Amino acid sequence: MSTGSDAPVRVGIVGLGYWGPNIARALASTPGCELAWACDLDAGNRARIEGRYPGTTLTDRLEDLLEDDALDAIVVATGAPSHHALGMRVLEAGKHAFVEKPLALTVDDARALVDAAAARDRVLMVGHLLRFHPVFQELQRIVDAGDLGRVLYLYTNRLNFGKVRADENALWSLAPHDISLALALAGERPAEVSARGEAFLREGVEDVVFGYLHFPSGLVAHLHVSWLDPHKSRKLTVVGSEGMAVFDDTDAERKLTIYEKASSPSRFDTWGEFQALRTGDVKIPQVPNAEPLLQETTAFVEAIRRGAATVASGDEGLAVVEVLNALQASLEQGGAPVRLGGA
Repeated sequence: MSTGSDAPVRVGIVGLGYWGPNIARALASTPGCELAWACDLDAGNRARIEGRYPGTTLTDRLEDLLEDDALDAIVVATGAPSHHALGMRVLEAGKHAFVEKPLALTVDDARALVDAAAARDRVLMVGHLLRFHPVFQELQRIVDAGDLGRVLYLYTNRLNFGKVRADENALWSLAPHDISLALALAGERPAEVSARGEAFLREGVEDVVFGYLHFPSGLVAHLHVSWLDPHKSRKLTVVGSEGMAVFDDTDAERKLTIYEKASSPSRFDTWGEFQALRTGDVKIPQVPNAEPLLQETTAFVEAIRRGAATVASGDEGLAVVEVLNALQASLEQGGAPVRLGGA
């Protein structure tokens, strides 16, 4: 396959429904990438991109992509229930694979994809889009540099009014984004999780879920996801011992705010020991305005050339699926804490 430093990386995509056309556009715009194939069973979905990308062949047969010996990689942008089966077919055909989030619906299926990629020395990446958001990358740089001190806790809000789904609850639809960010900032897997939720619109499909992650280091994370909320909110707040930060993806002008707010133990003879609060400047860093999706597809092409993914790898995708399944188990047990194996 043509993965030399000068030859373009030839990529195909299967799934042209809701998100697939956006990925196709990004692939066609990615330097060093050739969008060779676009596949979907639905003729209407294929018609949505027909003629947009000269040199891209449309088909309703995945076999056309799998049998193309000159095709380097395939993006799986179909519904979540098919991710494991299609991802395995891609890897078994010797292609590099990019699978939309979540990587799979079960831990065993996600691990099978990771193992298949490793056995065939193929790149496996997962569509954790916000890991490539330049604002989050700057926030992670700030956290990793210790500018906020020790991270004490973080919480996320991913809320909207709609889109109501019948085939998956708000946890599986919305939380993979925030779990991937929490795990990246924590740099470790949670030891224990719990979740509570309610199904108001459709029996058995939770519209609102509150999740809690407890990490071995003592860091805790709280997740609030819902499609039944008056606010549109895409917000991540990080509280550290030396500062605090907010990533607000719905604010066009103030996406990242750093607060010089912290508390430190002090001792006073009269009042004894207590926490002294201190506050300082509020900073709004300038962050490059790069499109996360194009950053993601560029990273996939670079991973193929390099031979490994450094962000949103298959291992990261597996870790997110482990957390999702543990949260789902807690949800089904009325919020009972669930330990993660090996944590």
